[in-house]
This record gives sequence, structure tokens and C-alpha cells, in this order.
Amino acid sequence: MRRDSKLSSVLHVLLHMAYSERALTSEELAGYLDTNPVVVRRVLGNLRELGYVDATKGHGGGWSITCDLNRVTLHDIYQAVGSPSVFAMGNRVEQPTCLVEQAVNTALDNTFQEAQALLVARLSSITLADLSADFNQRLAQHQGALAHEH
Repeated sequence: MRRDSKLSSVLHVLLHMAYSERALTSEELAGYLDTNPVVVRRVLGNLRELGYVDATKGHGGGWSITCDLNRVTLHDIYQAVGSPSVFAMGNRVEQPTCLVEQAVNTALDNTFQEAQALLVARLSSITLADLSADFNQRLAQHQGALAHEH
């Protein structure tokens, strides 16, 4: 079953932008994600509207991060990418007439809602600065290499 990796992908490119001394092109960012630059532009266009990133055109242009890493949480970005479904699981039939299936659906719905609430709360407690600090620690463990494998 295919997972929705939009949140992970956006966080990935945001950190690359945060560590870049220049604007990064859609082509460069797409290379980090092994995807098409059009996909990058589409997703980052929404983030631009929300004030998280900006884009400049022309020679030397590209995408750059404009938000405060200490203030933006993973939940903020999760919402910005459309609050993708957390679970791939779901009910077999959404409006069952069978009383057994109704009981199953109720139990699963309640459990999924509780689990999603926990996940969203956790996303709200992690900032982009936290991701940056984790990256810095990992980079330091690699003898301070200026570049890292991608």
C-alpha cells in the first residue's frame, strides 16, 4: 500500500532551503526528492501563499524559506499540505446496515480518531528548529562534513 509522503517531502526541502545560502531551484529541490519540478512548484506555491517560503524569478532565482524555524511546527506544515490522512486503514463499508459491522466501525472510528489526535498533538510540539537541531547533531557526528549524502 502506498504511503502519502507529502509531509515528509515538504519538511525535507524546507530544511534544505534553511541550510542553503542561496535560493534553490525547483529542479534542485526535485532532485532531492526524486520527483518532477512541477510537483515541487505546486506544493511550494501553497506554502508561499501561507508565508513559509518565497520564490524569485530569473537568473539566480529559486525558492527560499522565509518563516521563523522556531515558530513553525510540523503541524503547521501538515495543515499546509492539506492534512493528509494519517491511516491507510478504514472501514469496509461506511454506512453498514449490519449491526455487527456498525459495532466494528464504531470501535475503529473511535480508535482512529484518538490515535490521530495524539499524532496531531505531537506534530504541534515539534518545530522546524527541532528538525534543524537534529540535523546539526547528525552532521556533527559525520566529522563536520560540509556536504552529506543524499
